[in-house]
Amino acid sequence: MKKKLMVGLLVLGVLLVGCSKEKEEKEVKKEPEKTEVQAEVEVEKKTYFTPFTGLEVEQKPKMRPVMVTINNHPQARPQSGLTSADLVYEMVAEGNITRLLAVFQSELPENMGPIRSARDYFVDLAKGLDAFYIAHGYSPEARRMLSAGVVDNINGMQYDGSLFKRSTDRVAPHNSYISEKNVKLGFEKVGAALKMHKKVPFSFYESAEDVKIEKYIAKVDIHFGVDEQFHNTYTFNEDSKLYERQSGGVVTKDLLNDESVQVANVLFFEVNQSTVDQKGRQALDLTSGGNGYVFQAGQKLDIEWRNVDGVLAPYADDQPVKLVPGKSWIHLVPSNPGLAKAVTYEP
Repeated sequence: MKKKLMVGLLVLGVLLVGCSKEKEEKEVKKEPEKTEVQAEVEVEKKTYFTPFTGLEVEQKPKMRPVMVTINNHPQARPQSGLTSADLVYEMVAEGNITRLLAVFQSELPENMGPIRSARDYFVDLAKGLDAFYIAHGYSPEARRMLSAGVVDNINGMQYDGSLFKRSTDRVAPHNSYISEKNVKLGFEKVGAALKMHKKVPFSFYESAEDVKIEKYIAKVDIHFGVDEQFHNTYTFNEDSKLYERQSGGVVTKDLLNDESVQVANVLFFEVNQSTVDQKGRQALDLTSGGNGYVFQAGQKLDIEWRNVDGVLAPYADDQPVKLVPGKSWIHLVPSNPGLAKAVTYEP
């Protein structure tokens, strides 16, 4: 009897040990599954990049781009909000006076301006990006396009003193500003969609270190006509891999934070343009493409630009040109005098 009891206890012990081992094996098998899920989540978080800068962010970018016409007259400098812009276009508005189109997607600054009037080709660029467009005033053709709803927009001509505020330290037309809060109110007033839904055709390197350097170019100059106030200089810093901008011999700073404008990419696109009226307003061809330069990481690259579904993008050897992650400035250079005369550079 005792012998049978002992045999039974041994069998029971073996069963218990077996069950215990089976339970441990199941628990061991479950752990890798949790680890893989966690790893997938971590990888997913690292794949979000801002569309205009290529910089990594924790959450998927959703905000619709906001394009603001910024006054670039000497009496409008220093401007507010430029260091927050992901992308800035500079081009002639009339005569040799340039204006800036600041594109905000990663963030909206506290204040933006001075705001200036629209041109038809400004509206075209906003439409290409599906941007919410902000200006104060318009040319006759731009007014027609905005009234027809070519782009979602608000204009200081309708909202002067409400969404648009006048500063007291400058004189009109160099003193119109709009705040972050009022931009968002503007979206609501016209019933504009807040979310971005159009893909931007820009490609990016992982970092500036990936750019092949053949010869460093330390300084780039561009002249819009003969007025030195519209002579811009970009100086490359080998440590930061960024370009600091000067205009009219003065460092371009943001009035909001007193920080200088520093960008990762400086682009020049040659465009055909002509004068259309006695006020010197211009017509710019933004569809035919043309020659251009890209300066990045201290290197110059000869490129051509194309209009890709409304967005001006750099190409070389029939492939999109990669940009260095960071902010960019794109200059639309008149084909007369042309790139070779308007844009100069030196080691």
